[in-house]
Amino acid sequence: MTSALCAAVVCSGLVLAGAEATTASDETYAAAHRETIETGKPLLVMVGTDWCGPCQTMKRTVLPRLRKRGVFKKIVFALVNPDRNRELAEDLTGGGPVPQLVMYRKTSKGWMRRVLVGGQSEDAVERFIKDGLADDEAEKDADGGERT
Repeated sequence: MTSALCAAVVCSGLVLAGAEATTASDETYAAAHRETIETGKPLLVMVGTDWCGPCQTMKRTVLPRLRKRGVFKKIVFALVNPDRNRELAEDLTGGGPVPQLVMYRKTSKGWMRRVLVGGQSEDAVERFIKDGLADDEAEKDADGGERT
């Protein structure tokens, strides 16, 4: 996916995310997007539904365990439910299946996107996040320690 399209998806989410959260505990895309812009941390979005078994396993078991172990400290996280926010979910997944983890990170070349599709184990999700963070660190090193 081109950097321009990634940037458009990330930016369009601000407009679409308002209807996404239905409870105070939901981590909204709009809040996560703001935080990633402010902090420069990569943005990880899980796109999943309430009726999808693998989505619920990831949401209720895999992701909380990773968060408890500190894997989420260097990222910003959001949940997007296609049943509540179809347009944003389609923008993020290209209309693909759920669950999906989509990671965006800003580089000197624009927004880069990584995707992990399907129900995943703790180890697979942790590798996905760590690989994205390693790419982010490599980009910073290539830029002399600063992000442009």
